[in-house]
Parts: sequence; C-alpha cells; structure tokens
Amino acid sequence: MTHPETFYQQLQEICPGRRTLTRHVDLLPYESDALVAFSTKPAAVVLPETEEEVVAIVKVCHAAGVPFVARGSGTSLSGGSMPIKDGVVIALNRLNKILAVDPQQRTAIVQPGVINLKISTAVKQYGLYYAPDPSSQSICTIGGNIAFNSGGAHCLKYGMTSNHILALKVVLPDGEIVEFGSESTEGMGVGPDLIGLFVGSEGLFGIALKITVRLLPIPEQYKTVLAAYDTLEKAGDAVSAVVASGLLPGAMEIMDKMALKAAEAAVKTGYPAGAEALLIVELEGEKEQVEREFAELVNVIEGTGAYAVEVARDEAHRGKIWKGRKGAFSSVGRLSPDYIVQDGVVPRSQLGKALAEIEAASKRYGLGVANVFHAGDGNLHPLIMYDGRIEGQLEQAEKLAGEILATCIKLGGTLTGEHGIGVEKRDYMPLLFGETDLDVMDNIRNQIDTKGIANPGKKLPTGEAPALKMHGMHPLEKAGIISRE
Repeated sequence: MTHPETFYQQLQEICPGRRTLTRHVDLLPYESDALVAFSTKPAAVVLPETEEEVVAIVKVCHAAGVPFVARGSGTSLSGGSMPIKDGVVIALNRLNKILAVDPQQRTAIVQPGVINLKISTAVKQYGLYYAPDPSSQSICTIGGNIAFNSGGAHCLKYGMTSNHILALKVVLPDGEIVEFGSESTEGMGVGPDLIGLFVGSEGLFGIALKITVRLLPIPEQYKTVLAAYDTLEKAGDAVSAVVASGLLPGAMEIMDKMALKAAEAAVKTGYPAGAEALLIVELEGEKEQVEREFAELVNVIEGTGAYAVEVARDEAHRGKIWKGRKGAFSSVGRLSPDYIVQDGVVPRSQLGKALAEIEAASKRYGLGVANVFHAGDGNLHPLIMYDGRIEGQLEQAEKLAGEILATCIKLGGTLTGEHGIGVEKRDYMPLLFGETDLDVMDNIRNQIDTKGIANPGKKLPTGEAPALKMHGMHPLEKAGIISRE
C-alpha cells in the first residue's frame, strides 16, 4: 500500500483545498447514511466535480488498495452507502448536471449526482417526465437509485430504475472506463444485459459517471382514489380485488392506523378519520381510458367494505394525498425517537398473512410497528419504533426486523424491493440463496473488482463486516438471529 501521507497528497492534488476532507469534524456528516444506527468513520471524503476527477480518485484507491464507497445524498435505508472503515467516501453531489435532453427520442443524459425529481422538472416543458419515484425523490440522486435499483409508488405499472436506464458510462474499481447499453430502446437486447447486472449492484462494480434515462409522456389525466377501512385485512383484500378485476393502476399504496396518525400530524392531510387502514389507488393515462377505468375501479372498491371513499378533487388535493404518503417515513419520527424501516416483499396473495404476522410479532416484542407499503407489488415497509436511549431496545428492534424478513422469505417473497441489502440485511442472504448462488455472485464481483475495494462488506455475506456504531457484536448476532462463525 502507498504510504498514507503520499495517498492523501494524491487525493489533495485531484481535489484541492476543502474538496478533500480528513478532519474529524468534517467527516462526521458522512459517517452514516439514513440507517443511522450504523456508522463508521472514513479516512477521507473527496468531493470531485468532474468525471475525470472521479476516475483519478478510483485509480489512486486501486493503486493503494484503499477501499472506497460512492455516495450521493446518503438516503440509503440499508447502510449501503455507509463508509468503509479507513476507506474513502467519493461524494458525487457536485456531478449534478443534466447534460442533454432529446424530446423526440424521449431520453436524457445525466450525471450521477442529479436529484431524481429534478429530471422531471427539467423535461416537463416537453410534456415528459422520469417515472421512478422513490419517496425520497426530492433529495435522492440518480446514482444512488441505480446502486439500489430504487422503485417508488408507481413502480407497479412502470417498473423499477432498471426499466428506465438505457445506457451507462462507468468507471470500474481499477479505473477502467466502460460503456454499455444504447440510447436507442431497440438496441437494448443486443448482447448480455450488463445494465441489469450493474443496476442494483450496490456499488460493488464501480461508479456510474453518465446515465442515459428513458422518459415518458406525462399522463393526460390522473384519478386518485382514497378508500378507508376499519381493518387492515380488508384493505389488503381490496388490493387483490383490484388486481383480479384486470385493472393496472399506476400505484396502489396502503398506510395503517399508526402511519396515518404520523402523516396527519406532519402534513394535515385530511385523510378520512378513524381508519385502521387507508388504500390509495391512482389511475393515469389518456383521459378516455382513465374515465372508463375509474368507473370500474369505484365499482370494485365499493364492494370491498370501505366505509369511506374519496376522489382527489384537483391537482392540489392529489398532491396533498401523495405528500402524506411520501412523507410517512419521516413523519413517524413524531411518534418515536428512533425507528428502523424494513423493506421485505411477499406475493400479493400473502399480504394479509404477512401483516398478521407482523402485528403478532409487534405485540410479542412490545414495539410499535407502522406499516406503509407498495401494496400492488407486495413491497412491505414496516417501520419498527424503538428508543435507542433504552438499553437493549435497538437489538430488540433488529431482532423483530429479522423475524419480519424471515417471514417474507417463508411466504415466498424476498429480502428487498428497493432499499437494497447493504449492511443490515447481508447476513440474511443465505436464507434466500444457496451456497452455489452466493459463490457465483462473489466470483462475478471478484472478476470485476480484483482487489475487493469497491464498497466491501456490503450486500454479499463474505469478507469483513463494516465497523458499527455499537461496538462489539452486530445486533442481529447478539439477538441470536445470525452467526459469524
């Protein structure tokens, strides 16, 4: 390894002055991502402003054998963008330009630090928008969306990030620059799906430098329906009824009583009072089609036992409905000083059973759980509330989170829908994948990253785990759910 002083000097030459941070006080904001129970102190944070600087930093890290992690806004809820101990954080927020927009081809070329929502804002003048809409879309970056294959409320109809990335320019962990994909949708099927391999790889394969995204026409009309239920089970059954009818809404979301309480306190949503669960269904498309589907949707909803049904009166009302839903995660902070957001998936047919098991587990542990989820595709987001000031509560919350993930797998689901595996869920991977599967994943990673320096310790349950805020055992290990033996 290069002498530390030489290494830091090389970083300073690439990103001079205050664009290379090494003082403890400057590193503090980067020690954690949105999974704040986990933190690690990096050796340095660099703030590149050009592609060339990013490539130069990666080459210096590779030559020195120093691990690195790329970071955008740090909104990862799985610890995926948490630093590596004694490693480098490459903060990409200054690579935030929309480089080109082609309204006819319906594409845009953007840098990784571009905020998700700003793409739609920039192309609205052409009657276009970028479809993937994570709840954090007003602050999360496209680079992070690619790392975790983010989804959002409307992924039911439009798919995940991977369905909207046409081409990538990437720097691999050894500094080599590669390009794959095509700006033409017709060229996507030529050769192996390297975009599919890279999107969702959580930084293990390098850093996206330039991204070509697919744009869609802004729907001519929206119809947003709220249905209030006196039980969570009825709301879950309503989802099945809508799907069985043959309708394909843009989004179907459910919030339970506790999530509604938090959202109402934060946003003053005006949601129907007294609901144990609220279903939001949104239709979108051409006006004639939406009107026809809306009549059918209302007929279906009225047969599901909803005690109140409301339709968004105008765009302002629609915006308020979605503000309450998309702010649900942060709003839960009004109910609890700390909470963990999980991200398991179950088949739609198993939603009711999964929610019942979550409720039972919540009572066993004595910890509140607020449920907010993408009901249309079975992506659960239970928010487990705890008080980190009370000895042992974090470990209990992690144990409860582990039981929820195990339940998802037992019911035929998976570990993540859009938040990624990161640190928190990496040791559950063997519950979902066999030894051969994991070996293949690890071998692919080792072929691309021969020194194992690109975000090591994340996603795959191999190698040294990142250091944690709580010194000693991982809380899942302490709780008896996992073992590192």
